[in-house]
Amino acid sequence: MTSADGKRVVVVGATGNVGSALVRALAADPDVSSVLGLAHRLPAWEVEKTTWAAVDLRDAGTARAALTAHFRDADAVVHLAWLIQPARDPLMTWRTNVLGTGHVLHAAAAARVPALVYASSVAAYAPGPKDRAVTESWPTHGWPTASYSREKAYVERLLDTFAHEQPGIRVVRMRPGFIFARAAASAQRRLFAGPFLFGPMVRPHLSPVVPDVPGLRFQVLHAADAAEAYRLAVHRPVRGAFNLAAGPVVDAGLLGDLFDARPVRVPRPLLRAAVAAAWGARLAPAPPPLFDAFMRLPLMDCARAGAELGWEPRHTAQDALRDLLAGMRHATGLPTPPLEPRLPHGRFDELATGVGKRP
Repeated sequence: MTSADGKRVVVVGATGNVGSALVRALAADPDVSSVLGLAHRLPAWEVEKTTWAAVDLRDAGTARAALTAHFRDADAVVHLAWLIQPARDPLMTWRTNVLGTGHVLHAAAAARVPALVYASSVAAYAPGPKDRAVTESWPTHGWPTASYSREKAYVERLLDTFAHEQPGIRVVRMRPGFIFARAAASAQRRLFAGPFLFGPMVRPHLSPVVPDVPGLRFQVLHAADAAEAYRLAVHRPVRGAFNLAAGPVVDAGLLGDLFDARPVRVPRPLLRAAVAAAWGARLAPAPPPLFDAFMRLPLMDCARAGAELGWEPRHTAQDALRDLLAGMRHATGLPTPPLEPRLPHGRFDELATGVGKRP
């Protein structure tokens, strides 16, 4: 299906954090002739080689036919679409994330797409060690009480079946750590922190301490590096899962250096109680089970991505976190519906949605 001028790539969920970075990366790739960006809402954003189309993955009556038509003659489909909010309405996230992915898989098979690259997550993994890194063979059972983790794990099972039934389709699963970029900082503040975190509050030197919670060790990477891994997967003849993260591992010491603050030991139950209180009072959109899953995530060994994809992050973990903090301070974004720096009525719109009740 590859034309003499390059590949045709369809990106499902092309206007979010990784999607916007991937669209830019593909547009700059001389081996890509065209990009079709699919999203629930069309952006006011022009990118070279890129056209846009609207698809609602929740609409079982139209999604499969629309996706199949868009996937015809594509050399690769990259599936990034995912709802993190509304955490207070898990039925809505299930319809988009699980049932919607089912529609994508059905359409990929019907259109006989040569390659499907899917955005999984470190959150798909079962609880794991913090003192050593696990490979892609670690069980993907997720954390059952956290909808985000549970749905990522469920889709892994869908992909197991799909890869078995469709051996002619090259299936690639990316399992990245937490992905940050300056352009997505305002959106991520809305998704995880809520309307009561203001830019000056994330400025270094403001707080003399950071919490040092037992088990607080996790991995991050920059959206540009995540996009590069997806771009490579479009071209390389690889299959299976790839862990993606940048070094070093983030812990209380690294956060202390980042904020010029002193780590202070805080019991995990105390911090969990604070998260639960903020959730119960509708002050924050992140539910306590998400905290539980976060604290149990394993550390990932990313050697396979280097060996088989030729992928190496260009940004350190500190780079990604500094970009996130700078973006939050300056309310940065992009002209796409998920990444708009400000909602039409500011933070009143976030309060009106119930802080985690609606997307």
